[in-house]
Amino acid sequence: MKFVLSIAAVLISFAPLLSQSNRQVAITIDDLPVVSTRGTLKNRQEITKKLLGHIKKAKVPAIGFVNENKLYVGDKRDEKQIDLLRMWLAAGLELGNHTFSHRSLNQIPLADYQVDLLKGETITKELLAAKGQKIRFFRHPFLQTGRTLEIKADFDKFLTEHGYTIAPISFDNADYIFSRSYDIAYDRGDKHLMKKVGDAYVPYMEKKLEYWERQSVNLFGREIAQTLLIHANFINSDYFEDLAAMFKRRGYHFVDLETALKDDAYRQPDKFVGGAGISWLHRWALDRGRENVLPDEPTVPDFVLKLSGFESE
Repeated sequence: MKFVLSIAAVLISFAPLLSQSNRQVAITIDDLPVVSTRGTLKNRQEITKKLLGHIKKAKVPAIGFVNENKLYVGDKRDEKQIDLLRMWLAAGLELGNHTFSHRSLNQIPLADYQVDLLKGETITKELLAAKGQKIRFFRHPFLQTGRTLEIKADFDKFLTEHGYTIAPISFDNADYIFSRSYDIAYDRGDKHLMKKVGDAYVPYMEKKLEYWERQSVNLFGREIAQTLLIHANFINSDYFEDLAAMFKRRGYHFVDLETALKDDAYRQPDKFVGGAGISWLHRWALDRGRENVLPDEPTVPDFVLKLSGFESE
């Protein structure tokens, strides 16, 4: 009997490790084709090529969300910029809609927002159709999803009518602050400062991931399939390989967004109507009462925040 009990104790002690080996994460990447102060075509081609190289090497079925206003010079299509999206499709990746001009649903009338969404699907649909694919997912700019339940309901109906599924995220973070700081250091020609920012990036992301893992257990009693939001920026073109390695070290398997959203957690309604853009894990927690939001969410290192020029996270 003692032997049986000891075996049971060993199995119980290893249970968390066994569950961690089955972790899943979907990588979603916003602001395609590129968001960076490195604005020349050559730089944007370099950023795209490096980022896609890391994604392909790590075998990540990522989805990129497009702002089509970046695909024009004035009113004319810029085929060189559109070619950057063709690179994503050639890598076997999916594209989604992030509106034409990256405006906030909290700041403009719903009707104007809907027009901007439809304007933002024209070229993306064309490129997907050439591959025998359809556009499926929509990502709200700034993760701002409407200030009233009525607006959210009306927009949900609009999305359904146009064949879209909202792309929620569980793993929110401030990669955009690191991105701004990294770009500033590059623009200054300060390679030492670039490395300092880069060296802080993945450790920060790991701390954030650990926080979202705990928050999912806090809400659901288990770790859910995580959905990560990052951006098509300079720092990720240099550090995505390290970021992917961090996920793998923590026992994660990369899945596409469709697979991640099959997790029952994502069937929870989103009732959040605040002004901020926040993780769906926090939306669900707030729906149960503010005490359900874990209080110790990691923050951006002070030197990165100061360098970026952002006042806060």
